[in-house]
Amino acid sequence: MSRRYEDLTGPQVAEVIGPESILLLPVGAVEQHGPHLPMSVDHVIAHETATAVVERVGDELDVWQLPTLSVSKSNEHAWAAGTLWLRAETLLAVLRDLGRCLATTGAERLVLLNGHGGNTTLLNTALRELRLEFGFKTFLVHPSVPPAYGGTSTESELGMGIHGGLHETSVFMHLRPDQVDLSAVERKVPEALAQNRFVKFGGSVMFGWLSNDFDPEGYIGDPTGATAELGQELFEANVAHLCEQLAEIKTFDFGR
Repeated sequence: MSRRYEDLTGPQVAEVIGPESILLLPVGAVEQHGPHLPMSVDHVIAHETATAVVERVGDELDVWQLPTLSVSKSNEHAWAAGTLWLRAETLLAVLRDLGRCLATTGAERLVLLNGHGGNTTLLNTALRELRLEFGFKTFLVHPSVPPAYGGTSTESELGMGIHGGLHETSVFMHLRPDQVDLSAVERKVPEALAQNRFVKFGGSVMFGWLSNDFDPEGYIGDPTGATAELGQELFEANVAHLCEQLAEIKTFDFGR
């Protein structure tokens, strides 16, 4: 049986989804990623990561893959024509509506798999709202934690390969090699931020920013050395890590 939620018939939902099931919602984005990547990057990475995870541990952990939410909060890229984005209050409302629907399945655990760093703080807020209103045990995971929120980036990018940089470009090259144009890129790292103690990506002081605050082309990092081989290595490591996280989510119960 497919573990894609939308492949179930109505009666099957009641038969196969229950309190021990994990509902996995991939959340991506459709937004500019510079001249070398299509706008689908975050959608593709979220969707393909969720698919790989469910293929690996779906049966073992009773995980059901929900349809990918492809348009989300991307207004740091609103300056770029073509970017699709929802207001913060709209995305929260969409998640609330989905939560109301999913609560009818009886599943107790809802996991948001976020492929777009700009969603991170809002989705963290959504976790509590969904828990409060619908009683879900809620969790936020990432294919890899965004560098702006404490995740790792390369030393050569000074920890700031946060959007269209080496790792993201490499992973996308692994997934969609025919859609990457490295001839269009150069290094775009905001070197001056690295000198700050606090106010920088991953620093203890967060700051509001738009992707064209640093460069008109709107990508932040150094994708010039990206390869599909590196992307495959990163993708497979991310999937393995997420499988381990879901195994712990499966039994999580607030320490009781």
